[in-house]
Amino acid sequence: MTTAENRAARRNAMLYAACQAFGGAIGPVNIALGGIAGSYLLGADKSLATVPVTGYTLGIALGALPAAMLMRAVGRKAGFMCGALVGIAGLLLAAWALSLHAFWLFSAALLLTGASGAFVQQYRFAAADRGSTDFKAKAISWVLIGGVFAAILGPQTVIRTKDLLLPVPFAGAFLSAVALLAASLVVLSFLAPSVPQGAATGEDAAPARPLGDILRQPRFMVAVLCGTATYALMSLVMTAAPLAMLDCGFDAEESTLGIQWHVLAMFVPSFFTGHLIARFGKAAVVATGLLILVGCALLALAGIELLHFWGALILLGVGWNFGFIGATAMVTETYRPSEKGKAQGANDFILFGTVAFASFMSGQMLNTWGWGAVNWTIFPVVALSLLALAWLARLERPVPA
Repeated sequence: MTTAENRAARRNAMLYAACQAFGGAIGPVNIALGGIAGSYLLGADKSLATVPVTGYTLGIALGALPAAMLMRAVGRKAGFMCGALVGIAGLLLAAWALSLHAFWLFSAALLLTGASGAFVQQYRFAAADRGSTDFKAKAISWVLIGGVFAAILGPQTVIRTKDLLLPVPFAGAFLSAVALLAASLVVLSFLAPSVPQGAATGEDAAPARPLGDILRQPRFMVAVLCGTATYALMSLVMTAAPLAMLDCGFDAEESTLGIQWHVLAMFVPSFFTGHLIARFGKAAVVATGLLILVGCALLALAGIELLHFWGALILLGVGWNFGFIGATAMVTETYRPSEKGKAQGANDFILFGTVAFASFMSGQMLNTWGWGAVNWTIFPVVALSLLALAWLARLERPVPA
């Protein structure tokens, strides 16, 4: 691997990090307002209040394979630009749906912004397309550093513009968020036009295996399980948190700030997560993230003061960072260059399909059994994931000569 290639890989990672900052900020906007706006649109029955957030995460799941296929056909740059345009359409539709007081149209709009989010999720894989093997985990970590800025841009957009179009609440935030995706389009214009992934190159010369063969690899299975568990638990708790805070007497600004602290905690550790992976290994970092999620549950169950909510959301973010980056790095070890499109798409389809289900169940669980039940769910899922990691470690243990 040449020095020039690593230099090009670093430049790409920096550009993708900037795209993550702008494109990734749409997630906090949807998450902070999706449940609250859904509750406002529904009226008395709040049981379906988190359906818009579910629509957002379902959109990511449904968009995962099409996004991977599109970029395989037209290249990363053109594919990412298409994704940003889809997101702009979704945000405009969300603002219009709120003006019409149309709950299901609003949910459909967030489904569309979720489809755009499927492209944002590919930034981390795109950054790992180039550079040495040791650089890949760092590249993924660098891209997610852009999420630090997304954690500020998204919630601050909500706080400062949610009342911009009164008497229609929240519509101003969705309309203002269009500027964030427009900025990501500007950054994407600085990427060199990429070769479509389906084009014949020396790197892609090795024949691609059937998807089933890739999925059946123990390392792929455990990596997807741990990444999915980490992300689904994060979605389960995060989606319910704003509504639970409102139920406990806190206002929309306090709940939005809680989401801001949470999203900051999701991405600030990215400054050193890649180095921790290089030193201690991917599985150890994933296991640490899972244990931090247990700490989140314990703190959330300890009380319902503002600091309990904010502290739990911070731990939730840090646990997600370790678990998700570590699991993503594990996934990148399980496919050949010629297989990356379908392997990455399958990973994200499984992951975000489960995340969509978790966000939907979040509202149901909160409405039926309360905030405590949402957090108790963390314990068995973490236990299963840790057992899977232990099984993989035993399976891959070198046989003594």
